[in-house]
Amino acid sequence: MTLPLHNEFADLGALRSALAERRVSSRELARSALDAIAADTAHNAFLHVDEALTLAEADAADAAIARGDAGPLAGVPIAHKDVFVTQGWRTTAGSRMLADYVSPFDATVVDKLRRAGAVSLGKLNCDEFAMGSSNENSAFGPVRNPWDAQAVPGGSSGGSAAAVAAGLAFGATATDTGGSIRQPASLCGVTGIKPTYGTVSRYGMIAYGSSLDQGGPIAHSARDLVELLDAMSGFDERDSTSVPDCQGAANQPGRIRAAFAAARSGQGSAPLAGLRVGVPREFFGAGLAADVAEAIETALRQLEALGAQRVEISLPRTELSIPAYYVIATAEASSNLSRYDAVRYGHRAAQYADIADMTARSRAEGFGAEVQRRILTGTYVLSHGYYDAYYLQAQRIRRLIAQDFQRVLGSECDIIAGPVSPTVAWNLGEKSDDPVAMYLADIYTLAVNLAGVPGMSVPCGFGQGANARRPVGLQIIGNYFDEGRLLAVADAYQQATDWHRRRPGEGAARGGEAQ
Repeated sequence: MTLPLHNEFADLGALRSALAERRVSSRELARSALDAIAADTAHNAFLHVDEALTLAEADAADAAIARGDAGPLAGVPIAHKDVFVTQGWRTTAGSRMLADYVSPFDATVVDKLRRAGAVSLGKLNCDEFAMGSSNENSAFGPVRNPWDAQAVPGGSSGGSAAAVAAGLAFGATATDTGGSIRQPASLCGVTGIKPTYGTVSRYGMIAYGSSLDQGGPIAHSARDLVELLDAMSGFDERDSTSVPDCQGAANQPGRIRAAFAAARSGQGSAPLAGLRVGVPREFFGAGLAADVAEAIETALRQLEALGAQRVEISLPRTELSIPAYYVIATAEASSNLSRYDAVRYGHRAAQYADIADMTARSRAEGFGAEVQRRILTGTYVLSHGYYDAYYLQAQRIRRLIAQDFQRVLGSECDIIAGPVSPTVAWNLGEKSDDPVAMYLADIYTLAVNLAGVPGMSVPCGFGQGANARRPVGLQIIGNYFDEGRLLAVADAYQQATDWHRRRPGEGAARGGEAQ
C-alpha cells in the first residue's frame, strides 16, 4: 500500500505551509488518501468512504486558500469516529442497529472542523456504541493494530487510532468515556487527548454515558493536537453539558492554542523546570507488566532530565474506579439506548406479533452481546431496591475520586504521570470470553473520566520480547481546563524523544533517546 501524500510532511505546520505555498493541493492530498484507504485491506479502520463528498470538501478548501480566507485546518485530511453524526455519510456507531442511518445534520465537532477547513475522509470503525476496550465489539468486524496485525488496537476509538498510526489520516476525532481516546492511542503508538468534560460539545455525538462521554482528537504529536482540539472545542448552547467559561477564560476557539503557547513560552534548556510531576503509587502495583513499567520509568526520567521534579502521590481510590464506572456508565447506557425502540429509526425486525414483540426482537437483533450485557447491567442497578445500593453508592465514590484528584493537583503536584494501560496490546480474541479481564485494562484511565479532568497519552516506548513491536503510552493528567499545560509538557517530551515519529514497519523498537 502506498501511503498518502500527507505522510510526507513532518507535522501540521509543514503541511499547512505546503498548502499555502501551493506546493500541494487539498484535492491531491484527499485523492492520495482515498486511494490508500481503498487499497488498505489490513486494518478495517474505515466503515464508510464517499469520494464525491471528500473531494467536494477538498475543492472548497483549495478555493478558500486561493481567496486568502482559509481556516487554520484548510486542506488537512482527517476522519471521524463513527459516533459523530455526519450529514451525507452513514453514522452507524459500529452497530447493526444503525447500519443504514444517515443523519440530516452534522455533529458540532464535525461542523467546527469543517468550518476550520479540514477535509473529511470518511467514518471510522469503533466498538459498538463506544462500548469496549479492544474494538472487537464492532458489528462490522474488528480493527487490527497497524504495529501488529494479530493485536487489538484498543477501544473504543480503535479505528481512529489505527487510521492515524497506519498513515491513512493526518488526524481523527474520537471519544473517551472511560479511556477510549488514551488507551487506543497508547496501544497504537499515537498521541491523543481527552479534554476536561464540557470542553468539547456532545451535540450530535451518539451517547453512551452522558456524564462521562467527551470528544477529543488523535494525531501523531502534541503540536498537531493543539490545532485540532482548538478547532473542536468551544461552548455550544445546544449541549446542556457544554461549559461556557473555563476558569475565567471563555471556552471559545483560540483558548487551547493560547494556553499552549503561554505554557511553552520562555522555556530554555530546562523546559520543564519547576514542574512537579505526581506519580501515583497505586499505578505501579500488581498487574502492571514489567515491560510497560520499564518504559514508563524511562519516560519519567526523561521528564526529570527536562527539569521536572518527581513527587510520589497517592490516589487511594484507584481500584474503586472500576466498579463505580461500570455501575454509572451502564446505568446511563441503559437509559440512552432505550431510544432505539424500532419505531422512529434504527433496525426493525422483519417479523413480529405486536409492538412489544417488535421492540424486543429488534433490540435483540440490532444490539451486539457487549451492548446487551451493559444494558442489562444498567437496568439492574437502576431497578427498584438496587438503585440506592448500587447507583447512588457509585456516585458517592465518584465524588471521592474527584476529591482525590483535587487534593493532589495544585497542592502536591502540577500534573500526574503514569501508564495508560497495564499491558501493551493483547492478541485479538485473547480477552473476548472474559469481560472482567477486559474491564481491568481500563484501571488507570477510568478515574479521569469519573473526575472529569483532562488526560492524554503520549508514545514513550515499546514492549519487550514477543511484544517488542507493540507500543507503550505515557499518561499525563491535569487539573480542570489545564489542557494547554498538558500539551506543552507532552510537546517538550516529544521534542526530546522520537517515539511519536516512529511508524509501523520502520524499526519500531530502536532507540527513542533524546534527539
